Amino acid sequence: QDADEFILPTGANKTRGRFELAFFTIGGCCMTGAAFGALNGLRLGLKETQNMAWSKPRNVQILNMVTRQGALWANTLGSLALLYSAFGVVIEKTRGAEDDLNTIAAGTLTGMLYKSTGMV
Repeated sequence: QDADEFILPTGANKTRGRFELAFFTIGGCCMTGAAFGALNGLRLGLKETQNMAWSKPRNVQILNMVTRQGALWANTLGSLALLYSAFGVVIEKTRGAEDDLNTIAAGTLTGMLYKSTGMV
């Protein structure tokens, strides 16, 4: 069957553009960062409190590590995804083309900007 599965407005694309995908990218990176950070915080919390007996102070310290690491990683990955998406949208609009060069340039610019703060 060659019939279209969906009814689209005249002139609309069948695929999502880079701007529409940016929201999924940013949200996905924040959630992934939060999950990874929480697991890392659990690992660090258990490692740092291994000499303590199971008690409320130990549980609170582990929970503090989980939330602190989760927020840190979610913020970091979300910021990187925001930069990557913003660069990608700007480059696509500037060039007027959707190709792999936009992705490479957005990733390169994001990495350069992210690492430029660590040089000082």
